[in-house]
Amino acid sequence: MKRPQTAMLTVSVLAIALSACSNKAPELEQYGATPELPAPNRTLMPDMTIAKPASWGDRTPTVPTGYRIAAIATDLAIPRQTLVLPNGDILVAEGRGGSAPNLKPKDVIAGRIKSKGNTAVKSGNRLTLLRDADGDGVYELKTVFADHLNAPYGLALIGDALYVANQDALVRFAYQPGQTKASGAPSKVTDLPAAINHHWTKSLAASADGRYLYVGIGSNSNITERGMAVEIDRAQVWQVDAQTGAHKVYATGLRNPTALTVQPGTGVLWAVVNERDEIGPNLVPDYLTSVREGAFYGWPYSYWGKNVDMRVMPQNPQKVATAIAPDYALGSHVAALGVAFSSAAMGPAFADGVFVGEHGSWNRNPPVGYKVVFVPFRDGRPAGEPIDFASGFRGDDGRTRGRPVGVTLDPRGAVIVADDLANTIWRITPVAAPAGS
Repeated sequence: MKRPQTAMLTVSVLAIALSACSNKAPELEQYGATPELPAPNRTLMPDMTIAKPASWGDRTPTVPTGYRIAAIATDLAIPRQTLVLPNGDILVAEGRGGSAPNLKPKDVIAGRIKSKGNTAVKSGNRLTLLRDADGDGVYELKTVFADHLNAPYGLALIGDALYVANQDALVRFAYQPGQTKASGAPSKVTDLPAAINHHWTKSLAASADGRYLYVGIGSNSNITERGMAVEIDRAQVWQVDAQTGAHKVYATGLRNPTALTVQPGTGVLWAVVNERDEIGPNLVPDYLTSVREGAFYGWPYSYWGKNVDMRVMPQNPQKVATAIAPDYALGSHVAALGVAFSSAAMGPAFADGVFVGEHGSWNRNPPVGYKVVFVPFRDGRPAGEPIDFASGFRGDDGRTRGRPVGVTLDPRGAVIVADDLANTIWRITPVAAPAGS
């Protein structure tokens, strides 16, 4: 009889400690190639600041002057990533996965608090197709393309093959232009690591020549709390042969590579990565980086290059010595979940760079993220501070009306944003876009 009482007391004490964490984080310069990194600061619990969800009502996210935003689909079932097909149709992957058990009482508390900032809608486990048949910006068709999937996330099209990264396997559908429903069940290309699935999302991108698929696989913990055995094949990017399913490890040490994209013209693979938690509100910056074949990006032994994480046991100085720093810091805990390269169709101010969807923090006061930013590029590399492109998902009233996930460029001149709190797809276009864009 004493054990349940002890457990309840422990949870209560932790809850009180959590509620006491309210000191605002100092503002540091944490954008770009050389972010300001403070000393690690471990506490009993991170400062969990979750804004209360609210409906958009007649509001919309804020976009720059000269651009407009519209909701083109609502009442979805947790939209995550999107794919614009050659005919302009949009596929939406809907769902939520993961089955990681709690390790400590604080995990129970953290899970309950974080859940208050997410949608209560049931996981769709499907692909939904959106169509604007007359090109007026109104997507009059919303239909299920494929269902009974397992937390689908990453999407890619190579020729007549549509690839979907479920949380446990990479699968392939036959696809014909104009098709509104899958013609049959998908075939498996290869299994993906799925045990525990602390980080369940499997991001996906196709190489420029269509020969390979790149799959991002997140770690099974924050910082190896479950032991190294469960981290085999985790925190990596795989290169998969699109035809045979044969795969090899392409890069390692990326804690949670939540979105991948291939840079037009260069064929270089880029990723946004969510870094580790619980060493302070300004550690560690999430980042945007090119992904080099054979490179090691630090997790779990170090962060931002060779900054050693003393929580990891045993230490591995030899591995740390090989760690390379990412290309561009986005800020700590912004939770970047989407990335897409832009083009001239988005207007001169946003023609050269990437759009990044930031889901928003759960462990920082004041909160950060909750917006889509544009990272300008010059000569093929990030150059300059990020620019807010779609903001207001978390309002000045402390209410959260949306949380951006995937971002996709429609080559006709639009950015497609998946919002998994409002269960909405947003479309952002230049005001002066020609008819039919």
